[in-house]
Amino acid sequence: MRDKVVVKWGGGLITEKDQLCTVNRDIISSLVGTIITCHDNDLDVILVHGAGSFGHLRAKQWRLNEGKIDSSNFTPDEFCTTQEQAVELVRKDMLTLNSIIMEELTKADISAAVLPPHNWVKGTGENFEGDLTFFGAPEGIVMVTYGDVVDCDEPLRFGILSGDDLVTRLAIEVPNVKRLVFAIGGVDGILRCPPDRATEDDLIEIWSPDIEFEGEHKADIDVTGGIGLKAARGAKVAQNGIEVMMVSGQHPQRVADACIGVETRGTKVISNH
Repeated sequence: MRDKVVVKWGGGLITEKDQLCTVNRDIISSLVGTIITCHDNDLDVILVHGAGSFGHLRAKQWRLNEGKIDSSNFTPDEFCTTQEQAVELVRKDMLTLNSIIMEELTKADISAAVLPPHNWVKGTGENFEGDLTFFGAPEGIVMVTYGDVVDCDEPLRFGILSGDDLVTRLAIEVPNVKRLVFAIGGVDGILRCPPDRATEDDLIEIWSPDIEFEGEHKADIDVTGGIGLKAARGAKVAQNGIEVMMVSGQHPQRVADACIGVETRGTKVISNH
């Protein structure tokens, strides 16, 4: 069995996060090139991507991360009048975003298969239920999944499964995973203070849970956990002896280097010393 790397493409990286359903195709195309580098280095890839503007804006408006809520809390819009309709719309939007990514992989002659979480996952958070054995795919096939709206037990009925929870379980439970790489948008890794105040020197090159940082979390848009969740989940993965890196996805060479284990600018996430 070849070694594997789990890669997370952030939603804010591959879409314009504040513009509903707007994709950044140039970035996606450049990231596809990093998968080719992995294959050239005898490394298989499990790819998880975020939702960005294809999921978070509508999910936030309809509070899908909170599960089923009394309908009197919402003002219907031109697209949907109920949370259930919002669930279907977000799932459809995520399939649209995923189809663009699959199209770019196909263009590059990369064999890939997608497993949309709403088809195989129940529950949210890192203890979601779902069969991960399919991700131990044959050599050279990229298995793809993403953050999604999934079914939950009553009384919730539905909720948001974060891509960060998916990568945690995939990195730990799928055999032969050597590294987890977060390709994120707008920053070089974990910064000591929010990006609008940070300088080159504020990058935390090695982060563990005992190091505090002032993360920026766009709660008005984001329905998952922002950089704080990535850091926490990354530390859990690192505890299992797997290398974890956060790098800027706007620098595809850094993503490729992090995937194949070459030192590069970014944040190495470790468990507590």
